[in-house]
Amino acid sequence: MTIQEQFENLEKTIRSYNPAADFAQIRAAFEFAQKAHEGQKRKSGEPYIIHPLAVAQIVAEELKLDSESIEAALLHDVIEDTAATHEQVSKLFSPTIADLVEGVSKLTRIQYATKEDEQMENLRKMLIAMSKDIRVILIKVADRLHNMRTMEYQSPEKQKQKSLETMEIYAPISHRLGMQRIKWELEDLSLKYLDPVGYQEIVSKLDAKRQEYEDFMRRTQIQIDERLGEMGIQHIVYGRMKHPYSIYRKMFNQNKSLDEIFDLFAFRVIVENVGDCYNVLGVIHDLYKPILGRFKDYIGTPKPNGYQSLHTTVMGTDGIPFEVQIRTKEMHEIAEYGVAAHWKYKQNGQGAGTEGRYEWVRRLLENQEGADAEDYIHSLKVDMFADEVFVFTPGGDVQNLPAGATPIDFAYAIHSAVGNHMVGAKVNGRIVTFDHVLKNGDIVEILTSKSAKGPSRDWMSIARSSEARSKIRQWFKKEKKEENVANGRAAFEAELKHCGIAMKDVLAADVLPLLLKKVAYPTLDDMYAAIGYGGFTAQKAVSRMQGELGRIAKQHQAEKAALEAELHPPKGEEPKSSAPKRVKSEQGIIVEGLDNCLVKFSKCCTPVPGDEIIGFITRGYGVSVHRCDCPNASPEKRSQPGQEGRWIKVTWGNDTNDSYPTIVEVVCKDRLNLLLDISAALSTTNTFVLGIHSRSTEDQFAIFRLEVRIKDGTQLKALMNKLHQISGVLRVTRPAG
Repeated sequence: MTIQEQFENLEKTIRSYNPAADFAQIRAAFEFAQKAHEGQKRKSGEPYIIHPLAVAQIVAEELKLDSESIEAALLHDVIEDTAATHEQVSKLFSPTIADLVEGVSKLTRIQYATKEDEQMENLRKMLIAMSKDIRVILIKVADRLHNMRTMEYQSPEKQKQKSLETMEIYAPISHRLGMQRIKWELEDLSLKYLDPVGYQEIVSKLDAKRQEYEDFMRRTQIQIDERLGEMGIQHIVYGRMKHPYSIYRKMFNQNKSLDEIFDLFAFRVIVENVGDCYNVLGVIHDLYKPILGRFKDYIGTPKPNGYQSLHTTVMGTDGIPFEVQIRTKEMHEIAEYGVAAHWKYKQNGQGAGTEGRYEWVRRLLENQEGADAEDYIHSLKVDMFADEVFVFTPGGDVQNLPAGATPIDFAYAIHSAVGNHMVGAKVNGRIVTFDHVLKNGDIVEILTSKSAKGPSRDWMSIARSSEARSKIRQWFKKEKKEENVANGRAAFEAELKHCGIAMKDVLAADVLPLLLKKVAYPTLDDMYAAIGYGGFTAQKAVSRMQGELGRIAKQHQAEKAALEAELHPPKGEEPKSSAPKRVKSEQGIIVEGLDNCLVKFSKCCTPVPGDEIIGFITRGYGVSVHRCDCPNASPEKRSQPGQEGRWIKVTWGNDTNDSYPTIVEVVCKDRLNLLLDISAALSTTNTFVLGIHSRSTEDQFAIFRLEVRIKDGTQLKALMNKLHQISGVLRVTRPAG
């Protein structure tokens, strides 16, 4: 058949179901496509135009779609494979047809290199979500059907890849859209290449028994036909065999041979109305013995994809079971053509309409709990994806992003480095701003530069995905520490001022450690950095500190009130004693001017008898004793604002404790038996050990931190001298600060 004859055959097919079609525009589309594809060949060696013509024939013959769909089918490859543009097609035909062609082209660009479940699920979701016009998918399914029909011209590798793709994506979508005939053919053609041995085995066995099976179906058909004729019921009856893939699945899943398959045959009875459906059911059950548990009423409770029919399985007179499906003509159209059948019932086959026209598609896709067992693909809901958007990389990979996503979200979804080095973005080939909202089916290209300064802080408010915001925060945390500290400090100080808290109250030596514990940061700079990069807020920091500062202030006031009461008793009361206070030591420490005072030894410098010491009056925790050489008790610290009068003279008394905890640090060249020698030094100086912590450095040094109890300075000096004498020891010190 020549190309011209094929086109005339297409026109004839369209005229048979839609005589009002726009044949002038259909011819114009054919001629435009023929010219655009001129010189291009298919793998079979035929002119390329054969393919769009065949796809249009499927759209017309199998799906009976409207004029716009036929035109789009003829033009479906011109944007993808020729110099034609969306604007050109829109101008010559219509914006709707240009959008249909563009939609099919985008689906063609998808690359199915990875077969993971997640990727497949993304693609299936995207196919529905991106298709505002369901005809995009219908044309794409027709395109795939013709490609599968001509798959013998492809390489074995391509045959397997395309067949797997068809089985995993296009056949389930055809099922979801109710297009059973196309689904069966796609499955059979896929099986032919995925398991050629299994396929040929089934086909050859069916061929061998074809005469026997045809005789059985003819006898049964005549029996049903005659009985319904006697009853005066207008009807059409015909039989069919299960298609090869359906038999293959049953044999594989149930581990049965072809002879053991329960229902190889099915008969259809098509009647005028619903009442006749139930009348025919009674006739069938009267003619043949029904098999219990094998009756389903899909008329009373239709399947979610719109399918309606009565199903019953009965035992034939030959002892062979078979299924009978009873339905009206309209039900039959929907069962065979699914979504496509709806086009026949509006506007005389002209399917043009508004977005609301597609609401039924949403309904039929929504609630798929009733899908039969052979449907192994998860539900394809439309409404489920209202909060998602599916876009492409230039290479054709699909990225799933939250609704409202921007190029920033897309860049960070690809990789942190892409986001951090982004300097611009293109959507569908055009430069866009960073806050451009992406739509389903957009092709997004990120422009990067090695000299990029990195993300801006504004990106945090533009990005919609938590993944992008988290990666931006990580960049600021790592790359901009100094800037973060400065910004964090400014925000923190502003919040303190807003809450009426003085910075000096926070910085007080005895208060700061408690406040840092409240916010869970080791130093103020760490907290400032976190506030600066967005990992923590100044409001939270001040809120947590406020409570602790209030508690300390109350305790300080109580102590002050108690001291006032002691120094200035109420009128009429005698002072407790006018005699000079007896000097008494606490834990071996005498505090000048105070008796019975709580004393604690500072952990930062762990003083022992013999050390020069100084005391610091804390708020609520007595006097903290430091070594004079401790950085926390340096002259600079003592002269800080707010510290006046809080540093106090303390001395060692005569009644010191038996021992005091302290820390000695030993730095030495790493070698064997080093710990053994250190243990010997501790033993010979009678030093009680609380703990030993050691670590090695990359440059072969070892650092030991010895936590010990010491009676006095003499014992400490003896220990440090002994440690110095060990071979390889470079330094023995007492850490402070």
